[in-house]
Amino acid sequence: MGFFIGKFPETGLEEKKTIWVICGPTASGKTAMAIHLASKLGCEILSADSRQIYRELNIGVARPEPEELAAVKHHFIGHISITESYSAGRYGHEARIFAEQYFQQQDHLVLCGGTGLYLKAFLDGLDRQAANEELRQQLQKRLENEGLENLSSELKLLHPETAASTDLKNPRRVLRALEIIIGGQHQDTRPQEPISFLPESWQMRKFAPAMERQELYHRINQRTEQMLAKGLWEEAEALFEYRELNALQTVGYREIFDCMEGKITRLEAIEKIKQHTRNYAKRQLTWFRRDDAVCWITDIHRHSALNSV
Repeated sequence: MGFFIGKFPETGLEEKKTIWVICGPTASGKTAMAIHLASKLGCEILSADSRQIYRELNIGVARPEPEELAAVKHHFIGHISITESYSAGRYGHEARIFAEQYFQQQDHLVLCGGTGLYLKAFLDGLDRQAANEELRQQLQKRLENEGLENLSSELKLLHPETAASTDLKNPRRVLRALEIIIGGQHQDTRPQEPISFLPESWQMRKFAPAMERQELYHRINQRTEQMLAKGLWEEAEALFEYRELNALQTVGYREIFDCMEGKITRLEAIEKIKQHTRNYAKRQLTWFRRDDAVCWITDIHRHSALNSV
């Protein structure tokens, strides 16, 4: 696969620590592009993928192949367990600490991933409102998948005093109480500083693989079949007991869990994986196309200024 990139501004490029961001929709070829670039630069890759970060998830999250991980050192892949609570805010904080230490010895770092909120947390920082919105969406998904009774029980466990004063039959009130407790707000409505921001000694360049929508959808369908051939179904079966965890509310696993519970057939599950992945890719495209800093690439090998770095 090839990519195109235009001529970079030269001024100051060699004087600053540079973060080369490779973003874009799922199945568009970000991993191959990131490895190509990191190999040219002689640097390492920091992942910004909200599902590859879990060590128990492999095939279903399109984790890079062993030979790809061996070709260039990757960070924040298999970083935590699915049983841990994780957020974009925490990622931004931990990834920032890593980058600060890394840049003490290196000048270039490739940041690769399609999770827009993770990229924002690292590059721009998250204000309290954005961090809360992510948690709110997670809790809403849990309500839909686990039911109100489970969330009410969690509220009782986490903060009995709040649970005692909350209408546990009211989904909105239960979700709000959990949002406050898990998010650590404690009713503090004062303006919050951003979680992070880039130092003046750092700069970034953003790129994304570009292709026609139909080609992307074809790649998604094809990759789904490849995942199944590699053992996606068996991987999901082994994780069935953890299906209520937030980490498993993920395309590719949810549909197989539904089949295992008798809600849909195996064929329907496979078609839904493809459909839901295409829907996700469409949302990613919308997110990244709003960012004017992203350079969309069609041929890296013939036209890339990256080949001269």
